[in-house]
Amino acid sequence: MTTRLPAFTAGAALLGLFMFTDSAPADEGMWLFNNLPHAQLKKHNFEPDVKWLDHVRLSSVRFNSGGSGSFVSPDGLVMTNHHVGAGDLEKVSTPEKNYLRDGFMAKNRKEEIPCKGLELNVLIGIKVVTDEIEKAVPAGTPAADAVKARQKKIAEIEKAAADPEKNIRADVVTLFAGGQYHLYTFKKYTDIRIVFAPEKQIAFFGGDADNFEYPRYDLDMCFFRVYEKGEPIKCEHYLTWSPNGSKAGDLVFVSGHPGRTTRANTVDELKYLRDTGYPYLLNRLNRLEVLLNSWGVRSEQNMQRAEEELFSIQNSRKARIGGLAGLMDPALLGRKIADQKRLEAYIAKAETPETKAAAGAIETIGKAEKVRAELIKEMTVLENGSGFNSHSFGIARTLARAAEELPKPNGERLREFGEARIPSLKQQLLSDEPIFEDLEILKLADGLQFLAITLGPDSDLVKKVLAGKSPRERAYELISGTKVRDPKFREKLFDAITAAAKDGKPVDPAVLKDPMIELAQLVDPASRALRKRFENEVDEPKRQAHSALAKAKFAMDGDKVYPDATFTLRLAFGTVKGYKEDGKEVPPYTTFDGLYKRSAEQGNKGAFELPKRWVERKSKLDLATPFNFVCTADIIGGNSGSPVVNREGQVVGLIFDGNIQSLVLDFIYDSETARAVSVDSRAIIESLRKVYDANDLADELTGKKK
Repeated sequence: MTTRLPAFTAGAALLGLFMFTDSAPADEGMWLFNNLPHAQLKKHNFEPDVKWLDHVRLSSVRFNSGGSGSFVSPDGLVMTNHHVGAGDLEKVSTPEKNYLRDGFMAKNRKEEIPCKGLELNVLIGIKVVTDEIEKAVPAGTPAADAVKARQKKIAEIEKAAADPEKNIRADVVTLFAGGQYHLYTFKKYTDIRIVFAPEKQIAFFGGDADNFEYPRYDLDMCFFRVYEKGEPIKCEHYLTWSPNGSKAGDLVFVSGHPGRTTRANTVDELKYLRDTGYPYLLNRLNRLEVLLNSWGVRSEQNMQRAEEELFSIQNSRKARIGGLAGLMDPALLGRKIADQKRLEAYIAKAETPETKAAAGAIETIGKAEKVRAELIKEMTVLENGSGFNSHSFGIARTLARAAEELPKPNGERLREFGEARIPSLKQQLLSDEPIFEDLEILKLADGLQFLAITLGPDSDLVKKVLAGKSPRERAYELISGTKVRDPKFREKLFDAITAAAKDGKPVDPAVLKDPMIELAQLVDPASRALRKRFENEVDEPKRQAHSALAKAKFAMDGDKVYPDATFTLRLAFGTVKGYKEDGKEVPPYTTFDGLYKRSAEQGNKGAFELPKRWVERKSKLDLATPFNFVCTADIIGGNSGSPVVNREGQVVGLIFDGNIQSLVLDFIYDSETARAVSVDSRAIIESLRKVYDANDLADELTGKKK
């Protein structure tokens, strides 16, 4: 698993309650910076103070494209994974220069390449707003009214806290599935430039064969620089480099943005994923993988255009296979059943306001899961967009919905069109990243066929969408006829939409006359109806039920629990430690020497072929240098690019993966064999100096004066 964050939607955050008991493993948890498990940390003879925590938090960076990073120099240098930066490398590549495949190194700051549409966020403030939101939604409020009232209050809070002129972003974050709400304010950066990336062959050495395996030998790193007003920012908070790296047994910390876990799912929710959700998703991923791989191998240009998306799909497919295997493990499900029975017994016996409110909550969730199973296929093809799989349709839908949503009062809009979210939405919408017509036709044709298979070819909506043509013919007609891929067209249209909304007037229908926008408008009534039903019959009942269960759990075990991952900043910790696999000891570190041996074993071919410079520079390297290492820190997809720091807050590694045993971490923590995999800080400096001649970059990282 390269822990690249798969696409996910807001509202899927569930809580990590059922896992935490007094006997929970010492290193378990993706902890909030404002609620750390001090008792657990004391067992490691370490308790970070406020200064340490603030420094690490303000040095941490969220990539809104999906992933984590950190400031590692006073001049705005950001470190993350190659696979986190892969999309940005692909967007700036040309037929002549394939930066994703061949890597990139800026010799000076003038050569640093501006990214297209990338936004980085730094968490600068946390405020608990649970009481404000709960007052807006009194107990017993019907689901439909609760959704509206909560959304209105959230929009008000976010608008009041955001400051577009100062690039301050504000997000209300749902924790414990509604048990708590926090207002997170971020400093937002949008002028991001690429500084360095190695070749993909060494960043993802071993390819799909070694994905999720360990030992690993990957230099999965990438460096960016943040600019404001045309100059690199000056960082007060950045992580310094450890001169000695780590050793076995060391306590280490991971500060990053885990995407999503479902550890507090009820048994019914887990069975839904096992029996319906994951199998359905795997069918879709397999279909897309075959489609893009078959198209990509036809030419080098095709593969260059599809490579990053294909990699993401392959990674998601393998992760879901591992997750499904975990769900089918009777031992895992048995633990979840036992945890749930313990909570049910407490609710039945304890006479507290919390337990009374939680009575029937598990049954409510079970009923909601039945509705979810009923709606999932239509939701996937319509509201989630798989039936129209293309950038062009996504852009068109955003424009069509903006025309409908922006004239509404802020609190009545779809959440993604809230006033506080418009600056980020606009930046993404107007990005000039390349969108390739041939790839768009391929994907949309497949999406339309998937739509017809799902809804049935005799569906009235399918007939209207296809307009009497085959999926391929209709895809060609739509993609070749639309103008939405032109950034100037999008900007002009979005400006007209916002101007009309400001004046309180409807948008002139002639402005929206475009075949792809008209398609989005055609399917939007059915899509919105599904979304509304899902919100009212699935999301909202589960939100209220999980909130009640959270409070009952707090009453039972105290408040020293952590919420499930929500792509918000968390601190995990653990020790550098190997494990046993099939009765054999797996050491915590690999070395450069192991890299060359692994390549030789595989004939230096395919995914195990070393880049030319790595072959030529072998004699210059200290082959005993640690390359990758594993630790027990609790991570999941989205942690990609997270820094690994020691007690002094110094960089000792860079998270990029988890081993195959870690695939169950979505549902349950395991300290025996599940491991987070990192690039060793010593490997980063050794390769920069001796393979890439990037001494200036190495000096910047290590704080060497020029």
